Amino acid sequence: MIECTVTREALLESAAEGPRTLTGCNLDEGDFSGLDLGGTTFERCTMARASFDGADLSGARFLRCRGPEAGFVRAELGDATIIGCDFSNGLFRHARLTGTRFEGTKLTGADLTDAGLLGATFAEVLLSFAKLPGMSFRKARLHRIDFSDADLRKCDFRMASFEDCSLRNATLDGCRFEQADLRGADLGGIELRDARLFRGAVISRIQAAELLSQLGLEVR
Repeated sequence: MIECTVTREALLESAAEGPRTLTGCNLDEGDFSGLDLGGTTFERCTMARASFDGADLSGARFLRCRGPEAGFVRAELGDATIIGCDFSNGLFRHARLTGTRFEGTKLTGADLTDAGLLGATFAEVLLSFAKLPGMSFRKARLHRIDFSDADLRKCDFRMASFEDCSLRNATLDGCRFEQADLRGADLGGIELRDARLFRGAVISRIQAAELLSQLGLEVR
């Protein structure tokens, strides 16, 4: 186990010891880019503005960590677990997130442009103001995901189900929602001219009434 402040050199020296567990450590602003950190457990660590760009974090576990503005550009995070963390404004561009599990985590303003999300799961995740253009959530079960004000251009939500989620004021240009169940999504801020995006999706009577109210029509 490694404690206190952790440096790049300390992680390199411990590499031969096998999977590492870092508890309550300070990694703030550290440069850990390109390191092999596969299977490492980070618990209650701080890593604000730390760089893990290009690092191998496959199978890593991040538990209740705080890493605002941390960088994971082109990092390998396949099968990683991220629970109860705050990676607001984090950079995940081109990161490989295959099979990654996000739960109870803040990703406000995070940039996931061109990240590989095949098989990734999200539950109780705050993604407001995040950048997720072109991401596929096809057939996903989305539970308590806040996409408000997020950039979701050309995302694929076909056959996805929304449970207690928000799409309020999100950018939805080019999105696909065929056979999606949107009854559990907050569609506030969606204008009637954008309603064509939801062709083939299931919405509630209340949601339909809110959209039609923009034309002065009342659903009874």
